[in-house]
Amino acid sequence: MNGFLLLFIAIILIGFGIWIRKKPDFGWQFNEGWKVNGDSEPSYAYLEWAKFGGLITICLGSIFLVFGLMTIFL
Repeated sequence: MNGFLLLFIAIILIGFGIWIRKKPDFGWQFNEGWKVNGDSEPSYAYLEWAKFGGLITICLGSIFLVFGLMTIFL
């Protein structure tokens, strides 16, 4: 894989992971929020799992970043 492609993927993943960590309820609005009428909010467990998923995405993006930089400079 091209190093610059790995860097591009890394930036996308890290950005998406940060976004999920900042706004964990965003995905809930698209997946479950439209199914209910009225005021409804995601559970605490859902929000924590979403934040954990964001952390995993950031870690995966960091791995892509390291491999992309290694591919370019080595």
